[in-house]
Amino acid sequence: MKSEIMGALVDPVTLEEAVGKVEQFIASRKPHHVVTLNAEILYRARRDPELMKVICGADLVTPDGAGIVWASKRLGSPVPQRVTGIDLMLALAERAGEKGWRLFLYGAEPGVAEEAARNLKKMHPGIRIAGTSHGYLKSEEQEQLIEKIKEAEPHILFVALGAPKQEFWICRNLEKLGVPVCMGVGGSFDVIAGRAKRAPRFMQRAGLEWLYRLVKEPRRFKRMLALPAFAVLVLFESMKKRVFHNFLLL
Repeated sequence: MKSEIMGALVDPVTLEEAVGKVEQFIASRKPHHVVTLNAEILYRARRDPELMKVICGADLVTPDGAGIVWASKRLGSPVPQRVTGIDLMLALAERAGEKGWRLFLYGAEPGVAEEAARNLKKMHPGIRIAGTSHGYLKSEEQEQLIEKIKEAEPHILFVALGAPKQEFWICRNLEKLGVPVCMGVGGSFDVIAGRAKRAPRFMQRAGLEWLYRLVKEPRRFKRMLALPAFAVLVLFESMKKRVFHNFLLL
């Protein structure tokens, strides 16, 4: 049963359970959309009905971010742990090497997807890369890309266009592509390619990756303002629930 968090439906799964669900999706051979949801995107979706519709219509929504985990507990619908986009991508890449799944990487700046693919092959020698493409294609090149993906017949398509652009792109093309699993992965290609670094482990465990990214990329400050705004919304919603609960007990 999904957890309802500020209007979004989130799957209360561990990383291993999320991998298991993806394996089921691949076995079905039908197209599925995987979303890794963080507080910034959920805050945006609260004001964007189309984005909320995409999130709620996804086949698997993982709690990507400490803010989502905190909100789930605060609102009485807890999820077991964070399942970030890059952690899920790496876990799926490892399973792909074991299962022989074909992967397609689309997105990021020119050259990044290819570098990420090469590094994935070094990490998992048995992995099969069906194809790659950078994310700076012109609108008239999109149909060629879709045909390229269809011909490659990947089991998983990782899309790194940044949220929510990647989520809208997947939703718009999901049925046309026919790929069993399409998943938005944000800046994961840059990390796997070695062009960007993740926060140290202790900051990841403490839920402070957002702070690390802000220090590294000060231009993200305006976007990060969504986090305290999201926290205020959660606190207000939890207070409303508590008042309503107390009223019922009267």
